[in-house]
Amino acid sequence: MSETNGITANGVSEQTHTPSQRYLSTRGEDSGLSFEEVVLKGLATDGGLYIPEEIPQAADWQSWKDLSFVDLAFNILSLYISPAEIPPADLKDIIQRSYATFRSEQVTPLIHLKDNIHLLELFHGPTFAFKDVALQFLGNLFEYFLVRRNTGKTGRDRYHLTVVGATSGDTGSAAIYGLRGKKDVSVFMLHPKGRVSPIQELQMTTVLDANVHNLAVAGNFDNCQDIVKALFADPEINATHRLGAVNSINWARILAQTVYYFHSYFALARSPAAPSGFKLGDKVRFSVPSGNFGDILAGYFAYRMGLPVDKLIVATNENDILDRFFKTGRYEKNTSSNSADPVKETLSPAMDILVSSNFERLLWFLAYEFAATAGLDDAWNKKQAGQEVSVWLRDLKTKGGFGPVHDDILSAGRRTFESERVSDEETLATIRDLYRQVGYVLDPHTAVGVEAARRSATRTPEGVPIISLSTAHPAKFAGAVNLALKDEEGFDFEAKVLPPEFVGLDKKEKRVQDVANDWKAVRDVVRAGVEEELKAAEASS
Repeated sequence: MSETNGITANGVSEQTHTPSQRYLSTRGEDSGLSFEEVVLKGLATDGGLYIPEEIPQAADWQSWKDLSFVDLAFNILSLYISPAEIPPADLKDIIQRSYATFRSEQVTPLIHLKDNIHLLELFHGPTFAFKDVALQFLGNLFEYFLVRRNTGKTGRDRYHLTVVGATSGDTGSAAIYGLRGKKDVSVFMLHPKGRVSPIQELQMTTVLDANVHNLAVAGNFDNCQDIVKALFADPEINATHRLGAVNSINWARILAQTVYYFHSYFALARSPAAPSGFKLGDKVRFSVPSGNFGDILAGYFAYRMGLPVDKLIVATNENDILDRFFKTGRYEKNTSSNSADPVKETLSPAMDILVSSNFERLLWFLAYEFAATAGLDDAWNKKQAGQEVSVWLRDLKTKGGFGPVHDDILSAGRRTFESERVSDEETLATIRDLYRQVGYVLDPHTAVGVEAARRSATRTPEGVPIISLSTAHPAKFAGAVNLALKDEEGFDFEAKVLPPEFVGLDKKEKRVQDVANDWKAVRDVVRAGVEEELKAAEASS
């Protein structure tokens, strides 16, 4: 840790660089870990999520305004990654290779949508989804650390990473494309059977690399996520396998995503469509389609680093646990449905989530800020925050929810965040409206964010622009797009939407294994798959 040994009362480092950044768990048991350790571990041993012990202040952020995405990423990531862990030249190389796979030179281009709303296109990576931004980087990070750890080692002595992840659609294909064919890595991706879009399923299951294993779970996304967490908490498999995480519980994913908040802000400042007189230092709002809370959490870190954010708009679909929290202070699973499965299937399936894992990280910072009002030392504040989060998460698991949280905690959250709930009908209406008004085709998740942005615009201070995050290419959700636009004159999905990369996917060979909604059964599948790979590697060496 740096000489100041801690974060200030508002959670922001007083230093511009933290050469020995360390990480702690939101539940208070783990601390003092390096960046490499938290990337390879993914989930903390106490079940919590890793966060930096300090949030570095990007004191010279305005000087970055003309940097390329790669150079900007290098500056931001260098604030969190010690040069003793990854030398600057190596870090620059990892970043360059990660974004060389994107179809846009800008990586995440910003376009003017309509009026005061701008759209950040995050779908120009290999799998046409925003998660490529983080997972191309994470895949290369894994490879870098494994090559270093395995130098001079052979056979079973090599450090072998067993990546286990859950996906509601886009994480799966993005993780697979980031890790396919990489040495010393096995990838087991769980998806809810029949609950991802056809294109998303094909993108995952047509990857035939020997280290890729697709598992279709008889359940919903939360069931998949619970299985993954159970595996990370199981001492038996952790004694024999080194588990790694690619879900947004992995800190590296959040870190990589902070870059496009800064990048879009600078792009807006250069844009002729920016509000008259807009300049560096002026505030902006971001509207973010939110399921597991990772994407918008990256915006929170950008804000805490110094980016002038007026509000972060949490845009949810009808699975609205986040919207209900910001409106009531209660974080409760929606158990009002008569169905045994309380997760509602919507037109934006990547957001069909009952519990948002990354919300735990925000809760820690809110609890930490509240503890700091007592005026005691920083170590006490951190300990109190970890204890508070542990109690909340225990109540969530045993009672189905917690809250209302203290008024000061909720008020602190509302200073930075506001929220909106968007129904399927409103999602379709937004897709139609924007197509009719400007000829742009939104995917249903992006439409949720745009509708939330339109509502927020009615109460946004004059001159404050809104950047709405476009999280996926519309071709990935043909059903919703066609449902919204089928009656529009001249609309042709194949001509206007479908990219050539998607043509013929349904004709390719697929490999997928059905598994029960049972973490022990999945554990057996993981063990068998890794053993098969290791034997094959030994035979070929």
